[in-house]
Amino acid sequence: MAASTMVSLTLKISPFSQTQKTQLTSHHPLQFSTIKTRQTIRDKTLISAALIAPDGGKLSDLIVPDPQKPFKNEQALNFPKIKLSKIDLEWVHVLSEGWASPLNGFMRESEFLQTLHFNSLRLNDGDVVNMSVPIVLAIDDEQKERIGQSGSVALVDGHHHIIAILKDIEIYKHNKEERIARTWGTTALGLPYVEEAIRSSGNWLIGGDLEVLETIKYHDGLDQYRLSPAQLREEFARRNADAVFAFQLRNPVHNGHALLMTDTRRRLLEMGYKNPVLLLHPLGGFTKADDVPLNWRMKQHEKVLEDGVLDPETTVVSIFPSPMLYAGPTEVQWHAKARINAGANFYIVGRDPAGMSHPTEKRDLYDADHGKKVLSMAPGLERLNILPFKVAAYDKTQNKMAFFDPSRPQDFIFISGTKMRTLAKNKESPPDGFMCPGGWEVLVEYYDSLVPADNGRSPKLSLLES
Repeated sequence: MAASTMVSLTLKISPFSQTQKTQLTSHHPLQFSTIKTRQTIRDKTLISAALIAPDGGKLSDLIVPDPQKPFKNEQALNFPKIKLSKIDLEWVHVLSEGWASPLNGFMRESEFLQTLHFNSLRLNDGDVVNMSVPIVLAIDDEQKERIGQSGSVALVDGHHHIIAILKDIEIYKHNKEERIARTWGTTALGLPYVEEAIRSSGNWLIGGDLEVLETIKYHDGLDQYRLSPAQLREEFARRNADAVFAFQLRNPVHNGHALLMTDTRRRLLEMGYKNPVLLLHPLGGFTKADDVPLNWRMKQHEKVLEDGVLDPETTVVSIFPSPMLYAGPTEVQWHAKARINAGANFYIVGRDPAGMSHPTEKRDLYDADHGKKVLSMAPGLERLNILPFKVAAYDKTQNKMAFFDPSRPQDFIFISGTKMRTLAKNKESPPDGFMCPGGWEVLVEYYDSLVPADNGRSPKLSLLES
């Protein structure tokens, strides 16, 4: 979500031919079955098997089996070493668990070019899967020279601990300007991910097949929330979910978000599903400096469930380990594609998903509606359903978040992220019904912990300001 907390959603009607529908329903009998068929199914085992198939037909599991680890570790000691940055390690995590299936490692040149130019990959069998952001590993001239003719390298963390092997490697030129321009649509200075991970990176990219020696752990008290796609699928099956709808966010959950999520479940029940389950999936990798840190967001999300704003019985809270690129319509495709691999067949998309303010001009970097429009047309995402919703805003007549009614605009307040943060910094309360009290206390506590020189207070900002 961008700075504004207004959320609008769209429905994608997938343009399947009758042949395509027949093929898809033969592989996923419940996902594309008619409402009548869904309503006649009573076998919970069959319903739990209805999760959407991963891209490429199976999850990429790149973690080395335990019996092979001693041998692989011994091998890795003899390979040239590449030190991973924090963001590199997050991408190893993403790849290792199959979020980017069917990728089996950092992209080789052919995969990199397909991603940059087509936002998709064509598989050996001719199928097309979405892949909109490059997942690549950069090296510099010195590292390239050190690798020499070696066909494999060892990837190590900041403590020189061996994390993974990259084998059957391919090294190719890293055209940073083209990569930045095609991914972000601009080369303006100040793009957070670009400044952090690309501009100062090496002039070469190294791709190959990953063999990850240990499950990636962060030891930050949140690892229990980092469920892999395979673990999420097991959890959805355990809950007998016959539909999974995913909601990504990198901000605290307010009652407008909750309204969208609970209303999504209501709509799915009306469609004939028996047990739709929400995947509340905050982004857990790199974020820009002014975003609320992950540990505070998770505390806030816990309070939302504790206060009953969302139902714990029908909600799975998990952390999505990907870094955040802030690449707008290009990146939102990656967010959607990864949730397919986790088992979600419905995806909630909001206003300006994965967007941000322009780094040098006073405007949004992307059109607020382009993300949801792109999802409706993106190659390789035809199996994913995007649900329709109206804009959520604060209804002064009901003292709660509600869907905006254009016939009485004077009754609604749009509370932007900037306004929300200003209130929290000033320890001022939002309107009753905007956020659950426990969740708001966490947000106030976070801003209080920053203790800036001006005692944390920001200029007064009326909620009625645009």
